[in-house]
Amino acid sequence: MRRRSFHRAPEGERRQELIEATLDCISEFGLKGATVRQIAVRAGVTAGLVRHYFDSKDQMVAEAYRAVIASLTEKAKNVEGDPATRLKDFIAINLSEPVADSRSVSLWAAFISQVRVDPVLAEIHREGYLAFRNALQALLSDFLAAKGRPASDEFCRRYAIAINGLVDGLWIEGCLAGDLFREGELISIAMASVESLLGLPLEE
Repeated sequence: MRRRSFHRAPEGERRQELIEATLDCISEFGLKGATVRQIAVRAGVTAGLVRHYFDSKDQMVAEAYRAVIASLTEKAKNVEGDPATRLKDFIAINLSEPVADSRSVSLWAAFISQVRVDPVLAEIHREGYLAFRNALQALLSDFLAAKGRPASDEFCRRYAIAINGLVDGLWIEGCLAGDLFREGELISIAMASVESLLGLPLEE
């Protein structure tokens, strides 16, 4: 197992390194297989130092899942440009590395198996899903308004749910069997599907 060399770091940086080490171990060994000792080894610190930052493994896992969800939402929020460009980039980002890769799907599978039985993870999942869907809903609202077809919040919400489901399905396909698709093929399929749903071209 790859071990990082020890170095002195500020509190915030050290905590983030431990979260990343937690994600590495969960991706490799699963939630149950990722022990505090393995996480400490991966981070290049002692198990005692890990306990200085986290009260328990459950807390580490929860913070790690929160970090995964936040990273996806932040990527979506950071798209720039005109409404059509922002919507297209949002879709493309979520079907490209590092969002769509083998590590991401391993983490998703590990966490999603616990969401229904762990109330803390379930709440993190709910918050993350709503933040992600709301970001997509806002992008859709801006896009439709720019096309001269302003729509109600309920309309945009329903289409955000549909497009989110579409992207999720293609994301899983790409993560699990990326070698079966041509470069950019899943993104192209997603764009064409969104255009079909909305009845509008994403390109001018």
